[in-house]
Amino acid sequence: DTFRGTPLCMDQFKALFGSCRLPHNGLIDCISVDPDSSHVVVMNRNQVYYFQALWSDGSPAVDESDIKAILHAIKLDAAKLDSVEAAKNAIGVLTTLPRKTWALARENLTSTNRRNQDAMNVIDSALFVLVLDDYIPRDIHNAASNMLHGTYEWQKVEGRDDYYQAGTCLNRWYDKLQIIVCGDGSAGINFEHSAIDGHTALRFVSDIFAETVVAFAQSITKIIHGVGKIPSILQSHNIKRASLMAYESDQVVLDTSPRKLRFELPPSILDKIFYAETALGDQIVASDMYVLEFKDYGKSLIVSNKMSPDSFVQMSMLLAYYRLYGEIVCMYEPVLTKQYYHGRTEAMRSATPQAAAFCKTWMSTFSTKNEKMEALTLATREHSRLVKESAGGKGVDRHLFALKSIADKNGIPTPAFFESTPWKALNHTVLSTSNCGNPSLRLFGFGPVVPDGFGIGYIIKDHALQYSVSSKHRQTRRFVRSLEVVLSELKGLLMTSMRSVKVQQQKSQPIMVKNQSSASSASLEPRSSKPVAVSDDYDGYYGEMSPAPPTSSPSQEDSATKYFSKVMVRRISTSAQGKEHDSLKRPTPAV
Repeated sequence: DTFRGTPLCMDQFKALFGSCRLPHNGLIDCISVDPDSSHVVVMNRNQVYYFQALWSDGSPAVDESDIKAILHAIKLDAAKLDSVEAAKNAIGVLTTLPRKTWALARENLTSTNRRNQDAMNVIDSALFVLVLDDYIPRDIHNAASNMLHGTYEWQKVEGRDDYYQAGTCLNRWYDKLQIIVCGDGSAGINFEHSAIDGHTALRFVSDIFAETVVAFAQSITKIIHGVGKIPSILQSHNIKRASLMAYESDQVVLDTSPRKLRFELPPSILDKIFYAETALGDQIVASDMYVLEFKDYGKSLIVSNKMSPDSFVQMSMLLAYYRLYGEIVCMYEPVLTKQYYHGRTEAMRSATPQAAAFCKTWMSTFSTKNEKMEALTLATREHSRLVKESAGGKGVDRHLFALKSIADKNGIPTPAFFESTPWKALNHTVLSTSNCGNPSLRLFGFGPVVPDGFGIGYIIKDHALQYSVSSKHRQTRRFVRSLEVVLSELKGLLMTSMRSVKVQQQKSQPIMVKNQSSASSASLEPRSSKPVAVSDDYDGYYGEMSPAPPTSSPSQEDSATKYFSKVMVRRISTSAQGKEHDSLKRPTPAV
């Protein structure tokens, strides 16, 4: 894996497929990885199935038509079980329990029953879990909530004075990577964060999305240009369909038929499933997710104002909170450090003195536009500087946390600093944020990390900004509205510093010049204006979803400057004798 020529540590990828987070009673959880995993687990209506997808050498054993037939068979079989019974036996909801409670339940489930133990091993070692939800989201907000934690639907049993949980929250297995597909075909992923970071999961999603687009383009162009004109994103394999080989040879070499995992659940486990569902229901009811898709502007306008897009978005969220509550709170942004061996992330704190000054300046009725612009510029520059330090391994959060963890692990007395008020304030992150700068995704979000906090995932696009905001018992929609107002106000400030494009009135007839290299002629209209200077700041994201910035920032030019810097402008002067002289000169961008 690389980014702009910089190699990235790929250690996390070994825990992407065939991995599972296993709970341990009295000990920390561990990540189990099966490097020879070849099957996929499928969940539908709270029931668990699996099928073989790969040959022993890792090549595909099923094609698209095979997968379609397998999933169709699974859905038909899952529909046979009564919805109430499916809810009562929804074993996947146990993964939402506190880890020690889940560890005890799992031990109770597998210690004396071989069938349950084998079934758990199948799930633990699966490549991933494919979740099929019959649910169709009403809007983008419901879609985001469903991908994060599933839906809550307390439904009455038909013909009986009883109720059951009919939501998709039971149709999950949170210890593993999950691909979730809704009834309308919308899809997303929910991944276990302890082993991998967002950048690793994003690479998986990006390759799937890109390969789908490329495959579609290949199907269009192969008739005109032939096969192979558009290269594939993923390594291509000649699929040896196991079902076809079995048909041709009349002998089963690899059985890819779906199989249902059946558990023998004692009353104690059935009780645990019920209590897990009720506790999860409280969490879902207390949670709120709201999406803002702001389409008035995006990266292009921000960069043209000589600002880092990520730093600008960070300031917009801090200002939105200050506008609503009048407070500067602890704010966190992960910064990728995968350019180092086994690197993961460093914590960057966005609530700097410059950011606080910007919020206060912006909300002051006495501040001028120039003062607001200057405060915003200083705040974004300081943010960019600290992000670069974090990306370069110069952060302090991870280092201090590592020291504390080593002390706790080895029974060393913890210094008083780790019990101090500043340390506690630093680790009470009200605004937990993360950037996912990739067009393969429409949404990206997560939950808050403290009870009174907000979890904000955002995506920066060329001409749009997308935020997915979640909280518990807070005014999520009102905060999103404050954010929308802030972005609109910031647009007015950004636009005042931009020179608008106007049609110039022609004051004289264009000069017809004879082209010395050909018989044709060209009409050249003289230009009196100079190219506009643009930002040379790095316009990428330094956070969790993208690697560190390059040591030297590439120059950024808008489209007009790029164009005119490449075109040779011919200046014409006519001598008294009527002879034409011309000279060539490249325009120099203003500094």
